[in-house]
Amino acid sequence: MNDLIPMLGGSLGNPFELIDMPIDDWVTQFVDWLVNTFRDFFRTWVSPPVKTVMEWVQWLLTSTPPLAVLAGLFVIAWRAASWKVGVFAVVAFAFIGFMGVWEELMTTLSLVITSVLFCLIIGVPIGILCSRKDMTYTLVRPILDIMQTTPPFVYLVPAVMLFSIGNVPGLVATIIFAMPPTIRLTNLGIRQVPGQYTEAATAFGSTPRQILWKVQVPLAMPTIMAGLNQTIMLALSMVVIAAIIGAGGLGLLVFQGLNRLDIGQAFVGGLGIVLLAMVLDRITQGLGEKAPGSRASSDD
Repeated sequence: MNDLIPMLGGSLGNPFELIDMPIDDWVTQFVDWLVNTFRDFFRTWVSPPVKTVMEWVQWLLTSTPPLAVLAGLFVIAWRAASWKVGVFAVVAFAFIGFMGVWEELMTTLSLVITSVLFCLIIGVPIGILCSRKDMTYTLVRPILDIMQTTPPFVYLVPAVMLFSIGNVPGLVATIIFAMPPTIRLTNLGIRQVPGQYTEAATAFGSTPRQILWKVQVPLAMPTIMAGLNQTIMLALSMVVIAAIIGAGGLGLLVFQGLNRLDIGQAFVGGLGIVLLAMVLDRITQGLGEKAPGSRASSDD
């Protein structure tokens, strides 16, 4: 009895000594099973389209003369936001080019464009489906929570095990990490469309598909663009981190600068990333402000 009292006291004082959950072993076993079972599938069916799109975008950006890129950037920023944003975008990109890292800028931009493109292709339909069915969003929501709260570095290990090193695993990890805002805000934007608009469309004989694409999606566009803005920022941050597993671009400059304690190189890469993020942010904000839904809400 005297021996039992200290034992119970210790267990009650620290109940974590009673049960040891080997979560790390379970996760390792699951990842090993996933890699052994689906590695060929991912490398055969997932890697080629991602790699092809990335290579086409990168070829387009790198083969185009810098002056043509700057001119196209000014037109895009001017039409999306304003001529002031266009001038700022040109000055920012030109400054990066004068620092001698134009090729790295184009590589980073191609990685961001490719990952955001896949985020939109996958995320917008899922967001629409979540807005149509509450049960779907109930099931998808915890997955989105895990995708958003998992530290970015955690994605790199299974990505490398499934795809080896290079740009493709970095892109796949970026797509997974950056997709949740697109899904969440597409769902939110469609749900927040006032009921009188859909009721009016129904009264005029519109089909559910017509109501979705001609009423709800245009009115939800400012919210969807806000999700796109967040997705771009997350994609840019993840692309930088993906330099650890072989993704190139400005992130590689930062990574190499840290490894070599070369503060100058790391600063140049970091400054280029900041300027690129500012340009993309201003352009997407301008697109959101000029969306049909923003004009409708201002009229209300």
